[in-house]
Amino acid sequence: MHNLAPSGTQYLAVVVFTLVGIAFVAGTLIFSRLIQPHAPNAAKTSTYECGVLPVGRAWQQFNPHYYLFALLFVVFDVEAAFLFPWALAYKAVGAYAVAEMIIFVALLGVGLAYAWRRGALEWE
Repeated sequence: MHNLAPSGTQYLAVVVFTLVGIAFVAGTLIFSRLIQPHAPNAAKTSTYECGVLPVGRAWQQFNPHYYLFALLFVVFDVEAAFLFPWALAYKAVGAYAVAEMIIFVALLGVGLAYAWRRGALEWE
């Protein structure tokens, strides 16, 4: 019978790598803090550094509709990314894969219809 209970020496490598990782990150942060140029002025600490004077406060609320629109774009962009390789291998995949792709496209179509009906695609 083998003893499967871990001993303390088996964790030594994990502890050493953890400590080396922490020391490397801390050393890098400290070193960069020591050698960085530090000359703040009004232009560098302003909200925008592009030469345009800021108007209003830096913290403003955004309409969540823009985030929803962006998420919908990502979803349908990923759909296109899945459809392209499938379309290239269409002849080799077989009937089961064709049925799965039809279900996939149908589910995304239902999602598109729902988003359209809810007005998520309206850009105002």
